[in-house]
Amino acid sequence: MARTKEFDPEAALQAALELFWRRGYEATSMTDLVEHLGIGRASIYATFGNKHELYLKALDRYAEGRDPQLLAELSQPGPALPAVRALIRRFAAEATSAEDRLHGCLITNTAAELAPHDPAAARRVEISWDRVETPLHSALVRAQAQGELAEDRDPRALARMLLVLLQGVRIVGKASSDPARVRDAAEQALALLD
Repeated sequence: MARTKEFDPEAALQAALELFWRRGYEATSMTDLVEHLGIGRASIYATFGNKHELYLKALDRYAEGRDPQLLAELSQPGPALPAVRALIRRFAAEATSAEDRLHGCLITNTAAELAPHDPAAARRVEISWDRVETPLHSALVRAQAQGELAEDRDPRALARMLLVLLQGVRIVGKASSDPARVRDAAEQALALLD
């Protein structure tokens, strides 16, 4: 007869996500996970697999919580450019806030730390980036159709530029103590939409 789990797997996954987000993949050992989650190594392996599999599950959890919010923000009826501007400014504010600054974005952190040599992590990063670029592109197409964005602008190229800006904002915000650097870059990118 199978034993029942003596811990909440969802709470353990959230705790692992928070530890990986704070410390990164390489700097988090299985011993760290055992101590932080308060469960045995065998239970971690039985429930989540090895450290890499646990990291990927935590990364999926993170993306599931962030990506739908972005789609909802950019899909609101009415003018589209105010929603795009608000999103860019929100990312810039989060990247420079005392609370978010040191953690950065787990997707961006993964892109820098693991994606160059970890195909599974790279796939998840690409999927998340697509989930940013696609609604940005749709919002910019809508803005163009509504006369908010000039006809000579390329919505796909602008969406990609904004995606790259957002990822850069996350990196610079995490590493720089000068919030003006991020805010100024965001405002200059937004000026391209006028």
